[in-house]
Amino acid sequence: MYLNFYGLKEKPFQLLPDPSYFFLSSKHKTALNYLEYGILNNVGFIVITGEIGSGKTTLIKKFLSQLEKKIITAVISNTNVESKEFLQMLLQELGIEYSKEETKADLLNHLHHFLIEKYASRQQVVLIVDEAQNLPSAVLEEIRMISNLQTEKEFLIQIILVGQPPLREKLLHPSLEQFLQRVSLSYHLFPLNEQETKDYIKHRLKLAGARYPIFSEEALKAVFKHSQGVPRIINTLCEAALVYGFADEKREIGAEIIETIIEELYPYRLKQPEEKQPSLWATESPTTVMKESDGPSLHDMEKRLTNLENTVYNLQRKEIFLLYKIISLLEMIRTERQGSDFPIDLQKIHNQIQEIAQWKEEIEKEVGEIKRQLMNKI
Repeated sequence: MYLNFYGLKEKPFQLLPDPSYFFLSSKHKTALNYLEYGILNNVGFIVITGEIGSGKTTLIKKFLSQLEKKIITAVISNTNVESKEFLQMLLQELGIEYSKEETKADLLNHLHHFLIEKYASRQQVVLIVDEAQNLPSAVLEEIRMISNLQTEKEFLIQIILVGQPPLREKLLHPSLEQFLQRVSLSYHLFPLNEQETKDYIKHRLKLAGARYPIFSEEALKAVFKHSQGVPRIINTLCEAALVYGFADEKREIGAEIIETIIEELYPYRLKQPEEKQPSLWATESPTTVMKESDGPSLHDMEKRLTNLENTVYNLQRKEIFLLYKIISLLEMIRTERQGSDFPIDLQKIHNQIQEIAQWKEEIEKEVGEIKRQLMNKI
């Protein structure tokens, strides 16, 4: 859509976690060091937390891409399951055969034999559980029991739990005290600072083939102000900015485009206008605003018409962006299942587009009425 216009070879701000676009901020570097140290030293349990969109899944994908081939990994993202289902998913990830009729004890026995076999061949086994904040307490207890599979000196399986802040709250519950005692390393992934946010945007643009900055310094500051350094929000704002910039034929993205996006898309409704800018969403009905007895001047009507036509333009641009967002989400679903901590609500976006269409229809009717009155005055 905008690639040729900005001279890009691919979209720089995809929402899907992509380790090839990984940006090593000071926070992500520390988290990677924790993970690498933990696996190298066989510490057993590691917990990584971070807010939604902080880059946890991308971090894990980068970590996995760096692991030695002899390290066997199992990654589980579907965490709202019962204990037996969790064990079945773990065995499936490790390539261990089992039958659905087998009991939990049978499944654990299969796992134990597998781990002993890999330990004998000096192969490490690592279990990574993403979205771990959704794990029921019973499954957390099952994971603790799995961690009991060890020799006198080493863990047979190392476990990394990755999740949102509620995971920490859950682990602090008195009923999980034994579990918490097993955690050797923990780290919270904080958002990027302002300079890291700027470097992050430039890094992704460069990887996508950008030959010039595209975003002005003021735009970069505006992105940080509204994203507070959360990578997913940065990506969302920058992707929208490229779409808006392309629509307006702006080779450079300025701060005004970022502010327009915030005004139009967050939340996905237009703000109530100021008193000096009449609108359909004011408390008065259109008939009250346009009463014949008020006798609006030609100048006032022309000004009103200009305001309404600008509103129609903004609604059209917003509608295009939402349609583009649906297309992007559908592409994501086709290429890879939904990201572990990325909620996709296509119905909500569909409702927003319908709402915009209704607003446009009402405004266009008023535009037609004003034009008719203007013609009568002329």
